[in-house]
Amino acid sequence: MWQQTIITLRPRPRGFHLVTDELLAGLPELASCRVGLLHLWLRHTSASLTVNENADPAVRRDFERFFNRLVPQGERGYEHDDEGPDDLPAHFKASLLGCQLSLPVNAGRLQLGTWQGVYLGEHRDHGGVRQVVATLHGEGF
Repeated sequence: MWQQTIITLRPRPRGFHLVTDELLAGLPELASCRVGLLHLWLRHTSASLTVNENADPAVRRDFERFFNRLVPQGERGYEHDDEGPDDLPAHFKASLLGCQLSLPVNAGRLQLGTWQGVYLGEHRDHGGVRQVVATLHGEGF
């Protein structure tokens, strides 16, 4: 089976946000997949996808602090600032983390670990809605 859909994520403020449930809500077909892979592709260059801790929100806040120290906003010397001072730092952060994930599926469920969840890294101050292309490939029941 092959299934491809675009999932629109609601706008979020700058930071790291757990979006696992929102993605799953947009993929009812996942329940009919016995075994397979779910590929997620974020269609933006100033946000990212990653997998990490799903229980303690402090981890997401610490991610934001770490990446803001790593790629500070307002650094002199950036040439690309067409959309404001958060523009190029957002592109740097997105490139460091990436815009895609491949996740295993078994018995109609993602095979994430107990403490794993999918994060959207929103690297713009006002990023707006984000779109994820979700491609499910596998064998049905």
